Amino acid sequence: MAVHEQLGRVFVQLADTLVNDFDIPDFLFNLTARAVELLDIDAAGLLLADPNGRLRVMATSSERAERMEMFELQHLQGPCLESFTSGEPIVNVDLAANVERWPRFCETARAAGFTVAHSLPLRLRDEVIGIMSLYGVGPAAYLAQADVDLAQALADVATIGLLQERSLREQSTRNRQLQLALESRTVIEQAKGLLAGITGIPLWEAFATIRFYARAHNRKISAVAQEVVNGGLDIRTLRQR
Repeated sequence: MAVHEQLGRVFVQLADTLVNDFDIPDFLFNLTARAVELLDIDAAGLLLADPNGRLRVMATSSERAERMEMFELQHLQGPCLESFTSGEPIVNVDLAANVERWPRFCETARAAGFTVAHSLPLRLRDEVIGIMSLYGVGPAAYLAQADVDLAQALADVATIGLLQERSLREQSTRNRQLQLALESRTVIEQAKGLLAGITGIPLWEAFATIRFYARAHNRKISAVAQEVVNGGLDIRTLRQR
């Protein structure tokens, strides 16, 4: 598929989130997956700020990316935190050359197999509501200016999709929307842990199972996760493909 056709398909998918009652976790997961496809990188993650201004991991394209995002938040070190504070993108970070700047982060990212990192802000006017992180391996992972512009465009679409047009006019609506996203992530994490504990499958596979079931039955991921947590959904039924 040509690049312009890929772009068209991706932005049509993301534009669909501007309608009412869209599935936030599925939207964010799709965003990270599409970023990997379009930018020729190896992993992506998306973090949102809670009402207290603390970043939380919301979606990742892989388990490796999730581990990196969690490490960065736990150790308060890395490009995504600096990008969140400054509101500016930090791109083409050579992890071998930035050990003095972020020693723990660079060491952990390189141990995970990454050589390059990027962080782009999710901005609403002058307010930064989150960060999109990108990770890659080798020369192909360095972004040309056109790719940086595309990555920022994806981050901007994510911002619009999360806040929606109504949220641009009302602070309370914006806070409610973000809180909803954060609460749904908590329920999903609980469901992942429960499913993994019962079946012995990895956490990433547990999420994939929940997401597959939700999409197959035209339901929200958060609703399926809540049913798993409440015990209203048979685990055997959930794993049927």
